[in-house]
Amino acid sequence: MIEISKNVKGLIFDLDGTVANTMQNHFLSWREAVLPYGIDFNAELFKSLTGKPRGATILRLNELFGTNMNPIIVGKVKGESFQKMINETKEISIVADVIRKYHTILPMSIGTGSTKNGAKKTLEVIKMSHYFNIVITANDIQNPKPHPETFLTCAELMGIAPKDCVVFEDGILGMQAAEEAGMMVVDVNDYFKMEFTI
Repeated sequence: MIEISKNVKGLIFDLDGTVANTMQNHFLSWREAVLPYGIDFNAELFKSLTGKPRGATILRLNELFGTNMNPIIVGKVKGESFQKMINETKEISIVADVIRKYHTILPMSIGTGSTKNGAKKTLEVIKMSHYFNIVITANDIQNPKPHPETFLTCAELMGIAPKDCVVFEDGILGMQAAEEAGMMVVDVNDYFKMEFTI
């Protein structure tokens, strides 16, 4: 079980790769979407982009590879590919157990780079929707991770000072965002090993 400091007053969870084991499916759907543009979307590249919203990821890939992918068109392919796999999503038990343990004891929220529809569907599939009244997605903010806006919005809606919140994250950008927000961070990678297979 992941131990929580006694000082913590609010819990904030990233969704993909933290609460829901969606990362292999995201990885495969990104590979499918950018392969026609000659990009070998490998695990290392994926990890460096984890936490960025779809459009921002495509723009970054354009910068890295000199491509001219249309974020709307490529994003649609990625989204449709991911949707086909979404019903196979499982919870990440080590984190889901924390949610179950602290439900009704501490305020909790989700802070994700996913879209509102994507987050809603993922939470439904892993049967965790009822634990979260506050779900902040890419649709709710101006500045994605590593900017702290996602997590600061969660803290504000929970009515908890940022310094009293702990963020559960698997992505580098998300951890940077949490630290920037002045929050405590639990690196989920210390408890759960993500494997990417092609």
